[in-house]
Amino acid sequence: MNNAKNEMIEEYAAKVMGLAKDTITVKFRFFDAALAKLKLVPKKKIGDFACDGEVLYYDPNMLLKLYLEEPNVAVRVFLHVLLHCVFRHYNRIDKKNEQYWNLAADIAVENTILELGFEQAKLGKDNEIEDHIRRLNKNVPKLTAEYIYKEFLLHEPSKEYFRELKQTFFIDNHELLKKSSKEEYVISEKQWEEISRRIRADLKSFSKNKTSSESLENNLDEAVKERYDYKKILERFTVSGEEVTVNDEEFDYVYYTYGLSTYGNMPLIEPLEYRETNKIKEFVIAIDTSASCRGEIVKAFITKTYHILKNTENFFNHINVHIIQCDSEVRSDYKICDVKDFDDFIENGKITGFGSTDFRPVFSYVEELRKKGEFENLKGLIYFTDGYGTYPMDMPDYDVIFAFLNEDENRQKIPNWAIKVVLEDELNEYFTS
Repeated sequence: MNNAKNEMIEEYAAKVMGLAKDTITVKFRFFDAALAKLKLVPKKKIGDFACDGEVLYYDPNMLLKLYLEEPNVAVRVFLHVLLHCVFRHYNRIDKKNEQYWNLAADIAVENTILELGFEQAKLGKDNEIEDHIRRLNKNVPKLTAEYIYKEFLLHEPSKEYFRELKQTFFIDNHELLKKSSKEEYVISEKQWEEISRRIRADLKSFSKNKTSSESLENNLDEAVKERYDYKKILERFTVSGEEVTVNDEEFDYVYYTYGLSTYGNMPLIEPLEYRETNKIKEFVIAIDTSASCRGEIVKAFITKTYHILKNTENFFNHINVHIIQCDSEVRSDYKICDVKDFDDFIENGKITGFGSTDFRPVFSYVEELRKKGEFENLKGLIYFTDGYGTYPMDMPDYDVIFAFLNEDENRQKIPNWAIKVVLEDELNEYFTS
């Protein structure tokens, strides 16, 4: 009897979820590829709806109970989880504060659903959600997970407010974010990116019907935005060099200790007192000190670069790094020879300039330093800037990175010989109090 009842519950729950999927498909054709990828799996006694980025798990008993109270709940849950996948929230959970990220992702998704004006997805708590969104919108320029998350980092909500937001925007459990072990459910991050790009392209025609959502477009822009690994890019600046240290790879301790025990203080093999390593030795950090590059932003960039180099042991004992500040002309040159010099600049360095921007003086100045013998093997130059300035025409014989705080469509393209990196996500942690 119980088995028959459980089978009937599962059957009705499956029909409810299937109907929700069909409802979304009919209303939003551009979600068809995403809907085809997301699998539905019943899972008893989980207590919540949950998704791992591939499978939407639901408790049949709980679903039917909620469905009797609010018939739109299945559509809302399905659309909520679907947008998490499309916005690629599950692929970027490795954040400084995971709780803030999860809440920010939920708020971004719920705001998008409300903007879509989908009658079949409305819930009784929508008025409460709208009130919170209006409050957040006063301080957050775009209601994407990334912008909301940054706002939480900059201005931490009180415990009471955070708890209230979490309860209001809660739809699904984010604890099952590990990939499913079942191979038939495995969807690569690249596949979700391609789906997101396709949806963004389809929205152009969909928007003509005036039923689109600005939030949907903004979140899709974030989902397909190119991400940069600043640490890996810095690897371009590594050079081979020798350090005075024991080379364990070429030293046999068996023969060494045998000699000591047999002949006293006469080891059979002396250790090699050097080894070849790849470490950063000589490069330039150029800072655009025009008005748009504020002092705290510059310090955040310098600190980020410093911590990457220091924590990955990419320093020689003696280095030759120049931190050059420039707007329309070179304002200062701070030479760093060791870790103590870097610490001193982080602590006491002053940002000077704040005029218009011209990148050429830095490159001319670096060439003068090279002619004077200041550099033996200059590997590269990192230029932190807003990008609004005059680029040099000639390609130097060392790597050049132009590092920007954020994306800007109005910014002119960098030269083909340079490397572009956007550091907005990388620098978030340095703006927290």
